[in-house]
Amino acid sequence: MHTRPSLPSPRRTRGARPRATARLTAGLLTAAALLVSACSPGSSTTSAGDTAEAALAALPRSTPSALSSYYTQRLRWRSCGTPGFQCATMTAPLDYGKPGAGDVRLAVARKKATGTGRPIGSLLVNPGGPGGSAVDYLQSYAGVGYPADVRARYDMVAVDPRGVARSEPVECLDGRQMDTYTQTDMTPDDQQERNALVAADKTFDESCGAHSARLLRNVSTVEAARDMDILRAVLGDQKLNYVGASYGTFLGATYAGLFPDRVGRMVLDGAMDPSIDARTLNLDQTSGFETAFQAFAKDCVRRSDCPLGGRGTTPAQVGDHLKAFFREVDAHPIATGDADGRKLGEALATTGVIAAMYDQAEWEQLREALTSAMKEHDGAGLLALSDSYYERDASGRYSNLMMANAAVNCLDLPPAFTGPEEVERALPAFEKASPVFGDYLAWAALSCTYWPVRATGSAHRIEAKGAAPIVVVGTTRDPATPYRWAQSLSHQLSSARLLTYVGDGHTAYGRGSTCIDTAINTYLLNGTPPSIGKRCS
Repeated sequence: MHTRPSLPSPRRTRGARPRATARLTAGLLTAAALLVSACSPGSSTTSAGDTAEAALAALPRSTPSALSSYYTQRLRWRSCGTPGFQCATMTAPLDYGKPGAGDVRLAVARKKATGTGRPIGSLLVNPGGPGGSAVDYLQSYAGVGYPADVRARYDMVAVDPRGVARSEPVECLDGRQMDTYTQTDMTPDDQQERNALVAADKTFDESCGAHSARLLRNVSTVEAARDMDILRAVLGDQKLNYVGASYGTFLGATYAGLFPDRVGRMVLDGAMDPSIDARTLNLDQTSGFETAFQAFAKDCVRRSDCPLGGRGTTPAQVGDHLKAFFREVDAHPIATGDADGRKLGEALATTGVIAAMYDQAEWEQLREALTSAMKEHDGAGLLALSDSYYERDASGRYSNLMMANAAVNCLDLPPAFTGPEEVERALPAFEKASPVFGDYLAWAALSCTYWPVRATGSAHRIEAKGAAPIVVVGTTRDPATPYRWAQSLSHQLSSARLLTYVGDGHTAYGRGSTCIDTAINTYLLNGTPPSIGKRCS
């Protein structure tokens, strides 16, 4: 989802982050800079003018003979080192158009059903990103935190998509280079700063091309969805049962479009809209973060510890105060106590604030971090929020979240902008969508412009005609995947049932709503989708 990741420089969309888990588990992604600069569907090659009528076509029901060896492979399960979990390596063709031209090895993990009754089958989970590790998500949350009744009836399964984490990860910059990249000024004030931003994006993109040339043409969402069908077959399941969050909804919907007759019980939580182009995705997500910030601002001014204003302060004034703070640290970065000497400038400060918009449970941490930064000139708290967003550890190492996020996003959709001149022209629209984050997120959408591999996908609808009922979940004030995306996807999918959570935060399942959890658990266990128009709060 997003993409630097948008969930990275807030440039991408990251995955679900259940309240009960640590910040890094939830699907970072998540889940790059916080936009979805290119998190959309896959294999269509229609022109931009035709995308409104284009739809993802289903693949033939019969498996091509050239793929039979992949579909009949046997996984060799071994201990993962985490009690109760097993791991294996699955093989898929690097290029589905040339199955004999090389393979990609994918990391798979599972936890067997814990109950003594009749099992339903496997339940594949994906936390989002693109770039979030599904294996980590399974071992740290889904395999132990999903409802006991669900874990009793399903083998809980995850596969890191190609290019992600343990599955031949995309590699680009090293830790120190990433530190430099994430501190790049994302709101250039003059030509020199604009040139520096363009140079940073080019360096990142060219580095990915230099270090991961073998993978970059074959890490699309369509290919990852086809990998999931191989996994379904080798696990012995006739249908794919699946729970995907954030970008994981696009991955799941793509699977449904390609293999509608093989859809089992599918939940798409925090849904993306595959029918819109990259610029629209970025603009919509910019509006989503503004909506989330408005909710934060209203809550903040009611509290005595709000550093952005007290009672009587309007949300617009709160936004003005935050923008003034961003300008201050842009001109004069503040100390953080970081062992590597990093200071808190505007880029890291903005990423830290955006990261907290994903979950209202983090608003308290954000208030504390802003108080320290604004009143004590201590940027450690906001730096910690930014680091968790980028998946940077204390030793200065980054996961490959941002690298994989860019690789998938930039292959799935043509770039939002062809160059900085287009960004300049689009700034008024982005700043209208979000007076607080608009300029930052507009420039973040430049990240795919210089990608070394041409996009193979384009925006299109996904209908999945003939699929079993699919539950699409949308949160009304979701910052990263706006509610209208869930509405749009539910209208596209021929068998979709929309489940609405009236509230804040990114995604809804497992985040404290008994109404949402009961509806989804009932569907997973009994196959009964929520009633038409069901809303929870």
